[in-house]
Amino acid sequence: MFSRIARPTATLLRSLSTSSQHNAKVAVLGASGGIGQPLSLLLKNSPLVSELSLYDIAHTPGVAADLSHIETRATVTGHMGADQLGAALKGCDVVVIPAGVPRKPGMTRDDLFNTNATIVATLADACARHCPQAMICIIANPVNSTIPITSEVMKKHGVYNPNRVFGVTTLDIVRANAFVAELKGLDPARVNVPVVGGHAGKTIIPLISQCTPKVEFPTDQLSALTGRIQEAGTEVVKAKAGAGSATLSMAYAGARFTFSLLDAMNGKEGVVECAFVRSEETECKYFSTPLLLGKNGIEKNLGLGKLSAFEEKLVAEAMDELKSSIKKGEDFVANKK
Repeated sequence: MFSRIARPTATLLRSLSTSSQHNAKVAVLGASGGIGQPLSLLLKNSPLVSELSLYDIAHTPGVAADLSHIETRATVTGHMGADQLGAALKGCDVVVIPAGVPRKPGMTRDDLFNTNATIVATLADACARHCPQAMICIIANPVNSTIPITSEVMKKHGVYNPNRVFGVTTLDIVRANAFVAELKGLDPARVNVPVVGGHAGKTIIPLISQCTPKVEFPTDQLSALTGRIQEAGTEVVKAKAGAGSATLSMAYAGARFTFSLLDAMNGKEGVVECAFVRSEETECKYFSTPLLLGKNGIEKNLGLGKLSAFEEKLVAEAMDELKSSIKKGEDFVANKK
C-alpha cells in the first residue's frame, strides 16, 4: 500500500516558486468566471505551465490580456465563443473545466444540473474532438453527475480513457485539513485527511480515522466535524448571501490538483490525490478514493483502506444518492439528441 501521508500542499507552494521548468499546455474552460479567474492566476504563476489557454463565452480577451502582463513564463491566449473553442483546446495536455453556473442560497448542487449538464456535455464533446488524449479535470457541479456525462460523451467519440477523466473533489480534502487543524491546533499544511465517495452532501465522506497525523475526536464532535465538511459549500453560499459560491478556495483546490497531475505527468513519483473517477472499489461505477497519479493519469487506485465503523456507515448511506446522481448523468447523455 502506498503511503497516504504524501501531502501535495507543498506542491502548490513549490509550483509557485521553483525554478524547475516543464512544458505543458493547460486550458481553463470557464476562465472568466468566479473560479476561472483566480484559478487561471494560480496556473499562470506556475513554472509547470508553459502555455495557458483561456476559454469562455465572454470577457476572455480581457482576462488573458490582464494575466499576460504577469512576469512568469506561461504564454496566455484568450478564446471567446463557440467558434474559438477548438483553437483553445488544440494541443492541450490538461483541460480544467470550472464552467457553469454557481449555487445560490437554497440551491443544492443538483439544482444546477440542467444548465451545467448541457455546458459540460458541450465542452466534453469539444475535448473529444480536439484534444482526445488530454487529462480532463471537471470542477463544474454536480460533479457526481458531470463526470458520468463527460465519460459517456467521450465514449460516444470512441476516445474514453477512464485514467484521464477526473472529478476534482480536492476542495473537500482542503476543507477537512483546515477544519481538523483548527480543532486540534495543528499546522494545516501538515494535516492530510483522505475524503472519499462523491462531491455533494452526504456523499462526501472524510476518513478522519486515516488522518495524518493521527487525531481522535469524541463521537459528538466527530459527527459535527463530518457534517461541517459535508456542508461547507453551503456555509460559503450562505455567507456570500447570493453573491456566489466557493470560488477562491475552489480555485486553490483546482490548482493544487492540476499541479499534482502535472508533477506526476513529469515523472514525479508518489503523487497521491483523491478524485471522483471510474472505479471498481465499491458497487458504484464512479467513486472518489486516493489515487496514485502517473505519466498517463491514474497509475493505481489506492482504494478505501481500513474504515472505522462510523465511516463504513457513512459509505453505506451514501450509495443510493451516488448511484442516482451517476444514473442521472448517464441518462442525460443517452437521451441527448
